[in-house]
Amino acid sequence: MFSLHIDTARSWRGGQNQVLLTVNGLRAIGHRTALVAHPDGELRKRVSEGLELIPIAPRSEVDLTAGWRLARVIRRLGPDVIQAHDPHAVAMAGMALSLGAASRSREGRRSPALIATRRVDFHLKPNALSRWKYRQVDCFIAASEAIRQMLIGDGIEPARVVTVHEGIDVDRIDATPAVNVHEALWLPHHAPLVGNVAALVPHKGQRYFIEAAHLVVQKMPDVRFVIFGEGELREHLEHLVREHHLEKHVLLPGFRTDIIGCIKGLDLFVMSSVTEGLGTSSLDAMACRKAIVGTSAGGIPEVVAHGRTGLIVPPRDPQSLADAILQLVRDERLRQHMADAGYARVREQFTVERMVAETAAVYARLAGRPHMAEFRT
Repeated sequence: MFSLHIDTARSWRGGQNQVLLTVNGLRAIGHRTALVAHPDGELRKRVSEGLELIPIAPRSEVDLTAGWRLARVIRRLGPDVIQAHDPHAVAMAGMALSLGAASRSREGRRSPALIATRRVDFHLKPNALSRWKYRQVDCFIAASEAIRQMLIGDGIEPARVVTVHEGIDVDRIDATPAVNVHEALWLPHHAPLVGNVAALVPHKGQRYFIEAAHLVVQKMPDVRFVIFGEGELREHLEHLVREHHLEKHVLLPGFRTDIIGCIKGLDLFVMSSVTEGLGTSSLDAMACRKAIVGTSAGGIPEVVAHGRTGLIVPPRDPQSLADAILQLVRDERLRQHMADAGYARVREQFTVERMVAETAAVYARLAGRPHMAEFRT
C-alpha cells in the first residue's frame, strides 16, 4: 500500500505530530509513504531519513499553481490513497484531482481515493468552496466520535465517516526523563504544580484555567499553575494574570521542546478547552502517569474516564474547574490511583500502533475504489 500525505501547516502543533506518527508508523508495518509539506514548516524539519518528501505550500485555499504541482506529483508517484491532514490540504488535493491527476494516476490504475483527516470539532463551513472540496472526499477519518457526529450533523453521509482515535508513542514517553519543573521555573520546591499544555488560542480555554487558579489560591496559596505554549492570546492571558494578582502563582513559560519531561514534573494536568477534537496532550499526560481534570468539550470525555482516570467538568466554568483541581491536589492517594488507571487506559486504547492499524484498514477498504470525482459528473 502506498499513501501520499499532505499537511500544509508551517507551525508545529498536535496535528503535525500526528502526521509524523502516522507516516512513520505506516512505514514500520511495511507501507510506502510520501509526504507533501510546507517547505519552511516544522514538520519538514522533523521527518525521518528515508521518507519521500515533496515541499509544496499553497498560498491560499484556492492556489491553482499548488494544485497543478500536486497533480504532477500524484501522476508521477501513483499513490493508492491520499490523506489530506488539514482543510487547505483537502482543497489542494481536490484541485489536483480535478486538474488532471484524477484521470489515471498510474497506467492501468484508477486515481487514488481521497481521505480527509478531521481533528477539530468545528462545523464545516457552509460556503460553496467548502461544499465543493468536501464533495471530493471519499472518506473522512475523525479523530473522535464527537467529531464524527458533528460531520454527520453537517450533512456528511455516515458511511463516509470513520472514527480513528489518535494515538501516542507510549514507549517513547516512558523513556523520556522527567524535568524538575520547580527548578527550571524557579518555583517553591514543595508547591503543588498544576499544568496545561496547549496553543494560546481562544478555544483552548486558558482564561478559565487562570480564573480557576484565582479561586484555588484563595484556599491553597501554595499551589502553582503553569501554562505551556505560545499563541495569539499571550498578551491577553498575561493581562488576566496581572488583573487577578497571580504573578507569583501562574506562569506562561512559552513553548518548550522538552514538554513531555515537563508534564512528568507536574502533579496534576488540566485540559480547560471550550472545544476540542480529542486532546492528545491529555493522552501524553496519561502516559506520563498524571491524573486529568478536563472539560466535557468535544472528544475529551472519550479520553478521560470521569471518576476513573480524572474528573470531567463543564467548559467555561471556572468554579467547577477549581473545585476539581482542589479535590485532586488535596487527595494524593486518589490522584495517584487515577494516574495509574490513566496509564493503563492509554496503553490499552490509545497507542500509535492501534491508530496506524486502524488507518491501514481504512486504506485497504478504499484502495481501488473509483474516486468520488469520477462518478460525480
